[in-house]
Amino acid sequence: MEFIKKEKAKFYSGDGYSGIDYPSTDEDINFAVIKINSRSPKKGFQVNTNCKELLYIINGNGTMYTKDTNEKINFNQGDVILINKNECYAFDGNFEAAVPCTPAWTSEQHKYLD
Repeated sequence: MEFIKKEKAKFYSGDGYSGIDYPSTDEDINFAVIKINSRSPKKGFQVNTNCKELLYIINGNGTMYTKDTNEKINFNQGDVILINKNECYAFDGNFEAAVPCTPAWTSEQHKYLD
């Protein structure tokens, strides 16, 4: 078992997004809470080359765009989105989500694409 107190969480922010990462020693899974308040990324798409992300929408709503299928998914509070590894996506909206990733997310596997 591993217990992570909120005081150990690491806050980050950027242009239109912010989050709280809960540091874990487990390489198989990790957890964050993210907030999006505009398009993310501002241009293009993003991809995780090694992990799946599961988003539970805590509050708010938005739209997810996929690059490969040109899909547009509208989501609301209470919805769940599963993003597979190597899936190119972007968000637009104003929402907060709980996000476990498996295997654990790292910044090295996160890429931005045009």
